[in-house]
Amino acid sequence: MTAPTTEPAHTRTVRVTVAVPTYRRPDDLRVLLPAVLDQAREVAAASGGRYAVDVLVVDNDPDGGAAATVAGMAAAELRHVTEPTPGIPAVRNRALAEAADAELLAFIDDDERPEPGWLAALLDTWAATGAAAVCGVVLAEYAGELDPWIRAGGFFVRRRWPTGTPRDLAACNNLLLDLDQVRALGLRFEPALGLGGGEDSLFSRALSRAGGRIVWCDEAAVVDRVPAGRMTRSWVLTRAWSHGNAAVRIELRLTTGAAARLRVRLGGVTGGLARVVAGGLRWGWGLLLRSDRHQARGLRTSLRGAGMAGGACGLVFEEYARSGRRWHFARGGLR
Repeated sequence: MTAPTTEPAHTRTVRVTVAVPTYRRPDDLRVLLPAVLDQAREVAAASGGRYAVDVLVVDNDPDGGAAATVAGMAAAELRHVTEPTPGIPAVRNRALAEAADAELLAFIDDDERPEPGWLAALLDTWAATGAAAVCGVVLAEYAGELDPWIRAGGFFVRRRWPTGTPRDLAACNNLLLDLDQVRALGLRFEPALGLGGGEDSLFSRALSRAGGRIVWCDEAAVVDRVPAGRMTRSWVLTRAWSHGNAAVRIELRLTTGAAARLRVRLGGVTGGLARVVAGGLRWGWGLLLRSDRHQARGLRTSLRGAGMAGGACGLVFEEYARSGRRWHFARGGLR
């Protein structure tokens, strides 16, 4: 996809902030930031003044460890802020606050790499659709040889759709937000999710429910570098549990009224247990057939179901906890 072109109907400059949340990954930043800066400059130059782009590093290290890396880039378009409150929601909300003068905010993770034309594609799709959010492709790149069992389970496979396809759910590791629409709806990332993850799913679900349109851009791709520590069976199965857990907790956050919330909890328990049983049967079938695919996908289904049931009962897994216990019951228990 080509860089965005100037359209006569648009005479004012649209300010774009590209936010990079980070926590103690200086080596990743040294690779990512030059690539993002290059794309920011290309877009600004090719748009004939329509877009002005800056890059914001939001550092969740209370010691501001990324400051030296940012300063070493010596780039006028690049700035660094420290957000001491632990957790991704706090970092993303800080990005929203720092982009107060911008019309558009793009998110990319610090361990990702933008493919050529990434930012231009997001902006082109936004300009063509007027969507409240545009989400793009995340491609996995592995640090070593992937276990065939994990590959057969499809743990790192992400679905894709034609550009312009409406979505009601989006991750924030490759996302463009129309801030005028986000502000009009009064949306922010939920601090209560803290270190448990799922804040992007809750935000995008809330955006969609409030009438904000989310569309897919299949030309806007980033590469997610998967480290060896995440290429294990225990990690991917724990992630499956975490995703199931977050799905129910998000639904509870979106639901009002005691009766409706009780229905969500009952659905989480019954639906989760059904997945545990169905997944277990598929895993057993896989053992008989000696099929990695059935074994892996069966366990994936079972662990996701267990996470759903746990979330319905108030059990929370803090996937991004930095110390102490990662499992606990939510305040308020079964309320």
